[in-house]
Amino acid sequence: MPELPEVEILARHLGPLLKNRTIRGVEVLRKRVIAPTTELELAKALRGATFDDLIRRGKYLLFGLRSPDRDKPTLLLGHLGMTGRMFLIDPAASVPKHAAVTLDLGNLRFVFEDTRYFGRLTLDTEALSRLGPEPLGPEFTPKYLAAELKRSTQAIKIKMLDQSLVAGVGNIYASEALFCARISPRIAARRLKPAQISRLCECVREVLNRAINLGSTLALTFAGDGSSDGLFYYGSDGTNAGSLEERFAVYDRAGLPCGVCQTPIRRIVQAARSTYYCPQCQR
Repeated sequence: MPELPEVEILARHLGPLLKNRTIRGVEVLRKRVIAPTTELELAKALRGATFDDLIRRGKYLLFGLRSPDRDKPTLLLGHLGMTGRMFLIDPAASVPKHAAVTLDLGNLRFVFEDTRYFGRLTLDTEALSRLGPEPLGPEFTPKYLAAELKRSTQAIKIKMLDQSLVAGVGNIYASEALFCARISPRIAARRLKPAQISRLCECVREVLNRAINLGSTLALTFAGDGSSDGLFYYGSDGTNAGSLEERFAVYDRAGLPCGVCQTPIRRIVQAARSTYYCPQCQR
């Protein structure tokens, strides 16, 4: 499943390619991904509109569009779900089997492909109102986090996945941040001490920035036509995978030695999600 770094990298990749391109046609192949927006509403809002910008909010993609017949810009919200991909192809190329929505941009075609159709490309932006602060933004501070955690009896790993607490932190980077901060994923959120909370804030930013920087150096195959090397959701073309260091410290490394103390990494299940941690470093 794509997480915040993958969505950020996609926004940086697509933004310049879409800038100032005008939508000439809209084709909806899977209605569920645009709900509650209707096909007619989507076509009316997008046809003739020009892409202005593309930013990330949590795990959402926000496409800003301007139209000559509208005073206010149009906001198109995208979410990759579990298996979604967004990319550009030649208009003469075959539309992928699992394409959910395509946009005619003239000499290019925008494709939203999703094999499981859990993603979204819609005019409905209500989901944004439920998001907490950005983990890489100025509002995500130790003071804020301490206030939010002080009454929570949930295990800190589970609490970190609450998108109303902090937007965009997912299962992978919650495990990585807790290892970085040397905090047990089992401890109740309200039991964290001020020094631990401060370190956790730092580590959330650290692991996310590291992943974004890594993705920025790879030739990623956003259309999914390359073989995945296990280092990034999209997969790379393989030209520089051999020179990369191990990406994750604990995630998906059950049974392998901790890079700090050599203790085998453990896997447990919390709220139906896998958690990886070092029982020695994260007592």
